[in-house]
Amino acid sequence: MPQTKVQIGNVTVGDGSPCYIVGEIGINHNGDLGITKKLIDLAAISGCQAVKFQKRTLDVVYSAEEMARPRENPFGATNGDLKRGLEFGADQYKVIDDHCKAQKVHWFASCWDEASVDFMERFNPPAYKIASASLTDDNLLKHHRKTRRPIILSTGMSTLAQVDHAIEVLGTNDLVVLHTTSAYPAKVEDLNLRMIPVLAQRYGVPVGYSGHETGLSTTIAAVALGACMIERHITLDRAMWGSDQAASVEPGGLMRIVRDIRVLESALGDGVKKVTADETPIMKKLRRVG
Repeated sequence: MPQTKVQIGNVTVGDGSPCYIVGEIGINHNGDLGITKKLIDLAAISGCQAVKFQKRTLDVVYSAEEMARPRENPFGATNGDLKRGLEFGADQYKVIDDHCKAQKVHWFASCWDEASVDFMERFNPPAYKIASASLTDDNLLKHHRKTRRPIILSTGMSTLAQVDHAIEVLGTNDLVVLHTTSAYPAKVEDLNLRMIPVLAQRYGVPVGYSGHETGLSTTIAAVALGACMIERHITLDRAMWGSDQAASVEPGGLMRIVRDIRVLESALGDGVKKVTADETPIMKKLRRVG
């Protein structure tokens, strides 16, 4: 099935276009705008086209009981202290918006509730990401579609039937689907990268890969299998405090991922067999017949 292409800001995503690379900051900023700016800088220097955050309306997403649950963290002694400490508001996102514009990288968020989508609209994001955990939330999917912005749908922790239903709700217009395994970090044997061409054939939309594994080679392999978008969590140091740090890529690793993806894209070619200009003199020298 031929794939459609999706326009995210000034970049075309889809088969035949350069892979769109997203550095997921998520909650790895640890509530610190200084760390956030350094992560945005890292993404820009490495050659990523975008960074991604997470946005939640805490009293909608979490119950009072969950927020009161004891959990030691840098912000206090409860889970609520942690969630509030990691949640940026309008003032912080204005700083993020300005910094991303200065660095010429896109930014957007995965919104976990309808009010968070409405909140993000003030920043005119080029797209929205729907997290794997939200794939079965029909109302949230429909609310995203009301914005008329491109949608990036992660498909971790979901059956094929659930993905089918989500795409039936969303439609395939301006849709990118990401294959992913939602474990942090994910075991290499659970990645199932062969799902990438399966999803592309099934839905006829651009398909990418959101990786949570340790290591880099499997992410490069995803591009070889047809992934037109790559998302990896990024961090300044995997030893930093935070639940997502261990499944994230450090600066050197991110630079290698972007470099190796661009090298691979050049090496893949067009699939048409031909004699190259560099082969011709060797052919004339070594071939005895024909």
